[in-house]
Amino acid sequence: MNEKELKITMSSLLHDIGKVIYREGGDVRRHSLSGYDYLKDEAGITDKDILVGVKYHHAQNLKSASLDNDSVAYIVYMADNIASATDRREREEQESGFEISAPLESVFNILNKNNKKMYYKPQLLNPDGEINYPSEDKIMFDRHYYNIVKSNISDNLKGLNYTDDYINSLIEVLEANLSFVPSSTSKNEVADISLFDHVKLTAAVASCIYQYMEENNITDYKKILFTNGKEFYDKNVFLLYSMDISGIQDFIYTIHSKNAMKMLRSKSFYLEIMMEHIIDCLLEKLHLSRANLIYSGGGHCYMLLPNTETAKNIIEDYNKEINGWFLENCDISLYIAGGYCECSSNSLKNYPHGSYSEIFKNISHMISEKKASKYSAKQIIKLNNIKKKDYSRECRICKKIDLVDEDGLCSMCSALRMLSSKILDDKYLFFTVLAKEEKGALQLPLGYYLVADSEETLRKRLSSEDNNFVRTYGKNRMFTGKNVSTKLWVGNYNSDANTFEEMALRSKGIKRIGVLRADVDNLGMAFVSGFNNESNNNRYVTLSRTATLSRQLSLFFKLYINSILNNGEYSLLNSDKKKKSRDAVICYSGGDDLFIVGAWNDIIEASVDIKNKFEKFTEGTLSLSAGIGIYNHDYPISVIADEVADMESKSKSNPGNEKRKAKNSVTLMEDGATHIEYDEEGFQKEISDGTYNWDEFINELMGEKYLCIKEFFHNSDYRGITMMYNLLDLIRKQEEKINFARIVYVLARLEPDRYIVENDKQAVINYEKFSKNIYQWIKNENISEKRGLAKDARQLKTAMMIYAYLTRDVYIENGGGNDNAD
Repeated sequence: MNEKELKITMSSLLHDIGKVIYREGGDVRRHSLSGYDYLKDEAGITDKDILVGVKYHHAQNLKSASLDNDSVAYIVYMADNIASATDRREREEQESGFEISAPLESVFNILNKNNKKMYYKPQLLNPDGEINYPSEDKIMFDRHYYNIVKSNISDNLKGLNYTDDYINSLIEVLEANLSFVPSSTSKNEVADISLFDHVKLTAAVASCIYQYMEENNITDYKKILFTNGKEFYDKNVFLLYSMDISGIQDFIYTIHSKNAMKMLRSKSFYLEIMMEHIIDCLLEKLHLSRANLIYSGGGHCYMLLPNTETAKNIIEDYNKEINGWFLENCDISLYIAGGYCECSSNSLKNYPHGSYSEIFKNISHMISEKKASKYSAKQIIKLNNIKKKDYSRECRICKKIDLVDEDGLCSMCSALRMLSSKILDDKYLFFTVLAKEEKGALQLPLGYYLVADSEETLRKRLSSEDNNFVRTYGKNRMFTGKNVSTKLWVGNYNSDANTFEEMALRSKGIKRIGVLRADVDNLGMAFVSGFNNESNNNRYVTLSRTATLSRQLSLFFKLYINSILNNGEYSLLNSDKKKKSRDAVICYSGGDDLFIVGAWNDIIEASVDIKNKFEKFTEGTLSLSAGIGIYNHDYPISVIADEVADMESKSKSNPGNEKRKAKNSVTLMEDGATHIEYDEEGFQKEISDGTYNWDEFINELMGEKYLCIKEFFHNSDYRGITMMYNLLDLIRKQEEKINFARIVYVLARLEPDRYIVENDKQAVINYEKFSKNIYQWIKNENISEKRGLAKDARQLKTAMMIYAYLTRDVYIENGGGNDNAD
């Protein structure tokens, strides 16, 4: 990044700092002037260009200014206009004036045709703080809060050097302090874009404009961006670019090791770091900052880049370079595909209508084409002619044919094993990229290496001007300084169990591990068209809202998920509200999906917590579909991953009707049986008996059937659960007509005898309630016209299986895999 672009980026990031000063109450002038004086007099910024960009970013001030035609102020002005046009949208019910103490509104208020008024409470972005859920309570900002924000930013600005080494640190400072501060407090506008998201997008737009002007040899910024500014909005100045890594699942879950849990964590974390490293290297080649990164997570990313031939060539060459490294080090297991679409500022705000979704369609099409023809003829010939030397052997973890060490591990698996313990250790908060190899370092693309650092060792690196140091990533921590690229929000919750076997031993009842795999439903559609709404003329379809939505989802899956698991609420055994830490470990949690392993009962409980919290977080505008498998601790993790992925797919195939929306389901406790459901169009779909809509699972299956079973058998110590197994077997064979009579017979046998009746009236009450419910739920089955068990009988069957697992405290030695309770 050259000096001028650096100043443009800095000025854009700081251009609205005057809003904090104004809302604090110390200065009632225009915020451009307040910000200018604050930066100059209090923050100690002396650079003229940075200050001019802040002072003159509004047209009214710019008209009367005596500036050179190539002043950075014209670029900051245009970038602010473009960013503002994509985030500030007037309300349908217009009001006049400003409400400077107003809180930030939730972006979910208008997602998927939602129509709510929910607000975030004023707070800093604190990784150790409570989850900031949208609420109907409109808690106003006060001057004291804005004073805290101002002090925090001032302290950090004074500690920064204004060079490109510190740009990303400045972004970190602003994110920590401005994430829940509204950009606009106008009563006319929907205030769902934070001041951080606005200034970040402004900086991204400004750097793109600068490079576009440079490429086209335009030096009269005033004429192009100010005098004739309206024409600029139609020019395809930008590229919306996306990268997608394929093969992630196979790479992560191909593990053959006794320490599968640690290796699983290491691989998923390594891929997370690798993706961020690939992003940062590309941004460096393009002379851009992380302000241009719109979204990253789950092996995907979006960036706003300049539409120049230089940028296109760099992208093309870079992708080839990365894929070459993948071939050399990972064979064909990983592949990166990139796609972009030229776009104008008007199309980024969906003008004309439909142009915004068209951008994403074009990108997706280009990525699909790249994936369809991954390798050149030369690369294919090379792959077919690879000859392994005699001293190559199979790595005992990943099974790759390579040089192995004395433990039978390839260099990558050996380094991953060394890294695994540090990933879980709170002492190692930073993961540092180096230019040269150190002992125990893990290879990264393009000749770089990764090591884990404590805060002490990182500070030593920074203070010693170590030429080997490239950048560092902070794990769930904010840390500013030279070359500190970004904090990584990492879903890294883990109990103190170190193996799958330990997890199984901590289970209640049967000693098994549970595996949860979940994914957001229809997220791609939400990004592309989630803000479409003809009733408001689609006025909220903008890049800024897509960026805000993606950042909120990343916060949930990468940060807040840790708090949810650490403060578990739902319980299969207890009705009290005491929170507990889950016996579980996050193996992977990305931008929209997760993979968690733990004690089987904790996994079922955690899945309900996650569903409930996600629904609250998104105001019910998005849903999750999940699969839950229960396994022996030594069952192969690669097989588990495939089976639970299949269960998740079954959940996503659950059709909707007039009472419930499609997907939004969980699949568990399968026994091979299926039934017929009808979708909204009346077509039949074959659905697993273990697949339930979430509300049906929580309220009916668990809230009615399971609770009834638990209350009866838990309080009836004169009976074991043998009769329940008999009932379960008869319910599974309901197609045999005589089984209804047999069920009635088993219920009669459960009736308390005369001695019990005389001495325990509660036992009689429990029995009458239990037998009446079971009879009614089974009777409902008899009048069902659907093929397969009807809803009540299916729910009863699954509830019995869950209770059976909870009341068994020995291993089932013969079942292996996803065994049932019969």
